[in-house]
Amino acid sequence: MQANEFDSSDEEPIQDDQIPFQISCNFWPFRNIPSNTYKCLGLLAEELKRYGTQDIFVLCTRGELSKYRVPNLLNSYQQHGIIVHHHPIPDGDTPDIANCCTILEELRGCLENNRKTLIHCYGGLGRSCLIAACLLLQLSDAMEPQEAIESLRNLRGSGAIQTIKQYNYLHDFRENLAAHLSTKDAILRSVSR
Repeated sequence: MQANEFDSSDEEPIQDDQIPFQISCNFWPFRNIPSNTYKCLGLLAEELKRYGTQDIFVLCTRGELSKYRVPNLLNSYQQHGIIVHHHPIPDGDTPDIANCCTILEELRGCLENNRKTLIHCYGGLGRSCLIAACLLLQLSDAMEPQEAIESLRNLRGSGAIQTIKQYNYLHDFRENLAAHLSTKDAILRSVSR
């Protein structure tokens, strides 16, 4: 199964090479925002709601939102009944592994509950694709980091995963995740004694 297909069958178990959700890249909110941003934000949130969006993961920092003249974007989403998961990651950067695990846990919760979910940063190429690739790697042990990158580049273009830091993060993701989880387990065991 390709990453842009959706398997809704309850009869077949998900294989390691299947992705249990659809990746769609037809929405990136900051393109062509007119100078009358307040009205535009309302229209944007209305359109997302009409599209069926229930949860939105915003990876922009508050400083970025102000810089791009949309400081009330998160409020606009919430006013339209969309649950906002704000996990700021500086442009071109990566989250620490604990924050990445938090984001992935929330994303998986949305997916497991069949909630229509959107991930966005500013351009939809760096941070958003990074988190989507981490999710792919977490969901499929058979998928290699380069395969996840290529999958997202096929959808978003060659600019997906923008920085060397993001590229390296994906190649080290499973090792860092395993180390983080073992540390977390060790702490939980010592606290429970």
